[in-house]
Amino acid sequence: MADQSTENDALHRRGLMFILSSPSGAGKTTISHKLLGADDEIQLSVSVTTRPKRPGEVDGVDYHFVSNEKFDAMVEEDDFYEWAEVFGNKYGTPKGYIRKKLKQGQDFLFDIDWQGTQQLKQKDDQDVVTVFILPPTLEELRRRLESRAQDSDDVIDRRMDRARAEISHWAEYDYVVVNDDVDQCFVKVREILHAERMKRTRQTGLIPFVRELMG
Repeated sequence: MADQSTENDALHRRGLMFILSSPSGAGKTTISHKLLGADDEIQLSVSVTTRPKRPGEVDGVDYHFVSNEKFDAMVEEDDFYEWAEVFGNKYGTPKGYIRKKLKQGQDFLFDIDWQGTQQLKQKDDQDVVTVFILPPTLEELRRRLESRAQDSDDVIDRRMDRARAEISHWAEYDYVVVNDDVDQCFVKVREILHAERMKRTRQTGLIPFVRELMG
């Protein structure tokens, strides 16, 4: 965490929406957890979903759980940056709260696929930074999926088919990182985040600072 003097000296900036995408098993969840644990200025975007709450999940922390009717009403009112239906359940990213916090300099981490990424960029491209994480090989990706011992061979085959489809969209992202070593991958992702925060267009405090500097 930055000390108080550093925080006081920092120029105000606009927050960003930091998107991590990858095929299942490529390490996106691990990198996300490491980033959230290491950086106080970014928080996970909490999605709205119609999926039933699982044991141990907390409304407003894991997801905002709503009915199908409520979700459809939010779609009609254009309350989502992006939304999608996955395996019969709907998921969406709420707009109002995020836009308010971006103005205050809060960063948000998104764990969404390429379709959600494209929707988000269409709604608010200036605040979006996209990173795609690739596995070193498809053989290694399958090995990681099998090592979880959570899915049958048929399910793993479907996940591999989906992975190939997702990887085909790699060129639509701002940055692409190969996760052949999780610690090195994390370092690269964090460097991207730090560099994007320093972009001139996000340093909203620069204009008054330079005016004062020039007298």
